[in-house]
Amino acid sequence: MTLCETFSIGGELEVHRLGFGSMRLTGRGIWGPPEDPDECRAVLRRAVELGVDFIDTADSYGPYVAEELIGETIAGRDDVTIATKAGLARVAPDIGLGPAAWPPVGRPEYLRQECEMSLRRLRRDVIDLWQLHRIDPKVPREDQFGMLRDLQREGKVRFVGLSQVSVSEIEAARAIVEIVSVQNRFHLGDRGSLDVLRYCQAHEIAFIPWAPLAQGRLSPEGPIAEIAAARGVSVGVIALAWLLAYSNCMLPIPGTSRVTHLEENMRAAQIELTAAELATIEEAAR
Repeated sequence: MTLCETFSIGGELEVHRLGFGSMRLTGRGIWGPPEDPDECRAVLRRAVELGVDFIDTADSYGPYVAEELIGETIAGRDDVTIATKAGLARVAPDIGLGPAAWPPVGRPEYLRQECEMSLRRLRRDVIDLWQLHRIDPKVPREDQFGMLRDLQREGKVRFVGLSQVSVSEIEAARAIVEIVSVQNRFHLGDRGSLDVLRYCQAHEIAFIPWAPLAQGRLSPEGPIAEIAAARGVSVGVIALAWLLAYSNCMLPIPGTSRVTHLEENMRAAQIELTAAELATIEEAAR
């Protein structure tokens, strides 16, 4: 990855646009420890070696497992921006349960507690980017946004962001606290947050697409696969390269628990898709 492929989060945290998502550094169903913790630590170390300087995590991954692994493995690395999230609790492994396994909890005292615990697990004095994982519909959203503001004013977090929100929700939050990032689902097969992406582009807000590889459900056949074969890479690499080309505020965070898969994903940073390839991808993704 090269310096030209960067984005300045909040106008201050300059990071390479292809980051790493840590959700897969956990057990089955994003629950408990991973099968091979040593391989997961190797993934984190190798990611940094390859130039990744933006790592996304959350207290609910495990829960707590991913943050603990990051804290153990790259504590003290001031050259790596760590983004974490709070606002989703865990009640069970996510095996066929979907959102039921991740209930939102936005009570201010809970958010404060989780921020404090994330600082401890990550072994950091300040969280670079702290994101509200979901807006809790049972709690006044102004109270949730207010806690983001308060923790920032106290110096516990440097910048704050949101996850899975609408344009109107971003604007409501910005009336209370500066929002520098939004993390919504976005990939080749799901552009339902296009209006949010355009808003972020217009306001220089980082857009962090979660599930950038459609959770492994990209088709291994068709025109996109043909482009991948011609380039000598996987379909996933082309999907990541497409995201990087789609918007200069896009910060994809593909995740994995294997070094070989990490190294393959990182090849996307070196691929510049041609106009013809982009047109083929757009047509195939309709």
